Amino acid sequence: MARFAPLARLAAVVGISLFHASVALADDPLARFRGGIGSQPLAAAGAPNNVFDVNPGGRPWVIERLSADVQVDGRIRVDGRGLLLAGGNGIGTPGGQTVRARLFCAGVPHDSDETDALDAEGDFRLGGFLTPRPPNPCNTPVLLIVNVPTTAAAPVWFAAGIPKR
Repeated sequence: MARFAPLARLAAVVGISLFHASVALADDPLARFRGGIGSQPLAAAGAPNNVFDVNPGGRPWVIERLSADVQVDGRIRVDGRGLLLAGGNGIGTPGGQTVRARLFCAGVPHDSDETDALDAEGDFRLGGFLTPRPPNPCNTPVLLIVNVPTTAAAPVWFAAGIPKR
């Protein structure tokens, strides 16, 4: 039995090392975004302002601040401030919208499993995981903040994240 003790210790060390490596991998950033751009539905030269076939949200939108971190394991954290209508009769309001994050990796969408209603100042926070889990690496990442439609309609985008390189 004593001759197996070194093997047991080796197996324990390897197991602990693999556990710590997987925890570290889960905390590795896949994509980061600092700053945001509000959507402008105006068409330039007759082309709609859609992003990967997601249409902009009807009226112009502005966002004061946006910060998002996506981890290799698909976890996402988004902090948005001041996402408000920049035109129409509801100007300066959040328009009663509930939002989620949509990350595109090489044009393929991955949606956050959490949603949040914009508060009176247009602030929101999102967490949870992306579905489906994004690939590693996430080539040409694009982050949109989209609405959660109350009908079967497709979501529209209100803001986009600026990638942090």
